[in-house]
Amino acid sequence: MPLNLAQKLIRDHLVEGDLRPGAEIAIRVDQTLTQDATGTLVMLELEAMGLERARTELSVQYVDHNLLQEDFKNPEDHIFLRSACRRFGLWFSPPGNGVSHPVHQERFGAPGKTLLGSDSHTCAAGAIGMLAIGAGGLEVAMAIAGQPFYFPAPQVLGVLLTGRFPDWVGAKDLILELLRRRGVDGGLGKVIEYFGPGVAQLGAMDRHVVANMGAELGATASVFPSDERTRRFLASQGRERDWRPLSADPGASYDLSEEIDLSRLEPLIALPSSPGNVVPVREAAGRPVYQVYVGSSASPGYTDIAVVAEITRDKRVHERVSFDVNPASRQILENLVRDGRVLSLLRSGARLHQIGCNGCIGMGQAPAKGKLSLRTVPRNFPGRSGERDDQVCLCGPQTAAASALAGVVTDPRSLPMPYPDVDEPESPIIDARNLLAPLPQDEAARVPLEKGSNIAAMPELPPLDDVLELPVLLKVKDDISTDEILPAGGRALPYRSNIPKIAEFAFGMIDSGYPARAKKAGPHAVVGGRNYGQGSSREHAALAPRFLGLQLVLAKSFARIHRQNLVNFGVLPLVFADPADYGAVAAGARLRLEDLRRRLRRGDELDVRLGGRTIRARHGLSLRQVEVLLAGGLINWLKARI
Repeated sequence: MPLNLAQKLIRDHLVEGDLRPGAEIAIRVDQTLTQDATGTLVMLELEAMGLERARTELSVQYVDHNLLQEDFKNPEDHIFLRSACRRFGLWFSPPGNGVSHPVHQERFGAPGKTLLGSDSHTCAAGAIGMLAIGAGGLEVAMAIAGQPFYFPAPQVLGVLLTGRFPDWVGAKDLILELLRRRGVDGGLGKVIEYFGPGVAQLGAMDRHVVANMGAELGATASVFPSDERTRRFLASQGRERDWRPLSADPGASYDLSEEIDLSRLEPLIALPSSPGNVVPVREAAGRPVYQVYVGSSASPGYTDIAVVAEITRDKRVHERVSFDVNPASRQILENLVRDGRVLSLLRSGARLHQIGCNGCIGMGQAPAKGKLSLRTVPRNFPGRSGERDDQVCLCGPQTAAASALAGVVTDPRSLPMPYPDVDEPESPIIDARNLLAPLPQDEAARVPLEKGSNIAAMPELPPLDDVLELPVLLKVKDDISTDEILPAGGRALPYRSNIPKIAEFAFGMIDSGYPARAKKAGPHAVVGGRNYGQGSSREHAALAPRFLGLQLVLAKSFARIHRQNLVNFGVLPLVFADPADYGAVAAGARLRLEDLRRRLRRGDELDVRLGGRTIRARHGLSLRQVEVLLAGGLINWLKARI
């Protein structure tokens, strides 16, 4: 039977299960990616497992999120991460070297390989024909230790691309169009596979933009074929040996289909405060803009910044606009400097920031309260920028540049100039000097872990009780993100390796009184709407509330990664059998579940008593997940197996 590319990649790595959509499968993991906001816990988990040496083909730890060094906490964690890489046999990418996703594509990504990362945007590596999946840090630690990765077998959404981009339209507009059509949960349980003649119009970094923001659709992964454009990219990086052609078989079919004619696209913008709130730029034109931010993992390529430099060349941005430029890798910045484009940006009024995630995750560059900020980043969830009352829009670099010049949201097609169609440099500077390779095993075994004073031990979590009687401490709406459950930014993230401290920020974006109430109440529940836990893969959003006593989340539906993170830390995720029952459960209600151990093992539906009423809920967990949950989480389950 002809196979599509996603099916080929999964079958090549399948170690357990079959490809029936929704059934649990396990795959072999070739490569892993961790970043510093999640990697500190991963390294502590490797230590707790007693791991001697990484058992993957390649694992890399990046420092790209927590770069602000306001005190000792971040630099001490950078030292700890370097020592852990030396100890466990991982590559180390230090502060200033670049955002994990573009650097990994430049230096390590290879068609046909699997990549598991403790960052939801790990899926960006699908740009070059990898099966790349974001997951919780604990699952990545398991993969580094040689264990397979378990997840529900996905459906495959085939997106046929035809035509050519018109001037002033690019890859960001393509993914915003898919978000406009499908919404922020339109990719749940799916791999999105792009194919067709239009694929050839996208370079490797253009594909990176699209695959990266598959996370905003909730997709498990996004996949592009490995073709001549892929070969040219890898050859430009001095890695043509890693190329292999990969594509769907002729006549392959898809579970779901979509067609996008690139020639019919126009500049698009996602208005506050959701990546799915997409409209044509022309409909939002004229609104005053106070900040324009270009760069990030969702527009990381040389051309993404070069086109902005050319649009603003010999011009000055509007006096009201803060024009922020965030290069995504040291290598890309070096090429922009060599080609004179950084000078063009600086002369136009740009503020050049350090290489890293920065304002994308609220680590500096916060916008003014209630003022419009146009960004080429992947997400605009409420408060993610670091300002609770932010007004962040997502757009392509062409729209960003035009709006920076005008000081209002501007359709770039209205600019009185020809489109500057820039290309990747033919002979780029290649700079891998800052990457620290793994030590030989005999030398690595003698390396001590250098732990700073901010690193606390992982909390011990008890097994799940057979009877739960829990107050509902919080009820939240649809599409609550992990940024709202446990924020990023300069205040919270420095405590990523100190769970008791970071727990004080839990649900702070929604209800600042939650941590104190949770400590007082002890075991408790939270009720959620649809797509609960969308966004970042950070497992702190599950672990911190669990530390405060969270034992049950009852929601209309869950985002994939966060649901698994809840299971990994012993929190029971249940879905309303009838979504209408969401309206019947108020904050302050008490929920009671009995005979849990037997009922979780024997079936999918559970009775939840709510006063004198009983409502039905489903867990949808595999037997393996049930056993992990009953043990109190993945660490306890693994210890029992060992």
